[in-house]
Amino acid sequence: MNTTSWPWLPLPHGGELTHFDLVAPDTPKSTDLDVECSPRVLGDLEMIGLGAYSPLTGFMDQLAWKTVVEDMSLPSGELWPIPITLQLPGRSLAPKHRRVRLKSKGVHLATLEIAEVFEVDLDTEANRVYGTTSTSHPGVAALLKEGPLAVAGSLSFHVMPRGYRGTEYYKPNDTRRIFAERGWRSIVAFQTRNPVHRAHEYLHKVALEIIDGLFLNPLVGATKADDIPAGTRMAAYRALLQNYYPSSRVLLGVYPAPMRYAGPREAVLHAIARKNYGCTHFIVGRDHAGVGDFYETYASQKIFDIIDPSALGIQVLKFEHSFYCKRCEQVASRRTCPHGAEHHLHLSGTAVRRMLSDAAQLPPQFSRAEVAQILHQAYAEFGQRADEHGPTPPSVDHL
Repeated sequence: MNTTSWPWLPLPHGGELTHFDLVAPDTPKSTDLDVECSPRVLGDLEMIGLGAYSPLTGFMDQLAWKTVVEDMSLPSGELWPIPITLQLPGRSLAPKHRRVRLKSKGVHLATLEIAEVFEVDLDTEANRVYGTTSTSHPGVAALLKEGPLAVAGSLSFHVMPRGYRGTEYYKPNDTRRIFAERGWRSIVAFQTRNPVHRAHEYLHKVALEIIDGLFLNPLVGATKADDIPAGTRMAAYRALLQNYYPSSRVLLGVYPAPMRYAGPREAVLHAIARKNYGCTHFIVGRDHAGVGDFYETYASQKIFDIIDPSALGIQVLKFEHSFYCKRCEQVASRRTCPHGAEHHLHLSGTAVRRMLSDAAQLPPQFSRAEVAQILHQAYAEFGQRADEHGPTPPSVDHL
């Protein structure tokens, strides 16, 4: 794809979108190692194949791992905050192994020609990328589960991974074309892994006052087991867009990456990927990509203060925490509301979860009725399965 066709859109990270043509797999050999992809590896493989992780052409080798962990840069110099490695949990490589056949549910998706075998320093990566080695951090727990043994080499695709089957699925070259066809010269991306609510809507519409188009790009890759399922979240977005947004100025498309909960560093990765999709701006709000109390509330905004804007290549819009103010009678933030906290409607994740579990109505100041209905239905289904099989409903701690 000619990425200079629309010069008002930012160039992809590294200059060009990574592209892979599908090739037929070779006959399996005794020197092959078959590996069933973990959810995180599968999501990373999909992002590489889409070109959303441009300029990556495969999983990182040891040098790239080292420079990314230590300096947040690739060996070629481009900004890059998080290692994307192929680790082989619980596996060992024999001297005969020459290729890794990457599979999902038995389907052979891609083949990696082994050029390098190395060990990841898990503690160093956890400390530098996640800021902790605590296994109570879901990203660290996933990292440690992958294990220290890693391989790198040339990657070829046979079947392009696709974890989300809905119509809201676009490659970066698709979104760039759509943005250009709509005449958008400025595009702001918004991500969440949580159900959309009124405070999110406020951020979207404030941004639309100054930006041509809004790319709603919810993450649908692997998340914590207690996060709201992607299908429920997407249904909520569809309901909201159908009733409350100008269709000519919004595009809804999924972001297939796995969630690492890496706070500031993951916010940088999210911004780079949205630049690859063709966005000129990216919204970063409170506790972006955070989890629990591992990061300061606005740490994911502050990291952009120390990054060279020319190296990032996309403008970050920083938003304060927003809430419904009963005195203002609208959603506001500390920047726009003069009233004390006693006038602010703020529902904790625990309170929302309890209300959904008890079939109590969510306040209309917190959630649109159409969205609340979808969440209530989802919780009712979870509750029915819990009665039959035992699992608990999903958490909404970070709404």
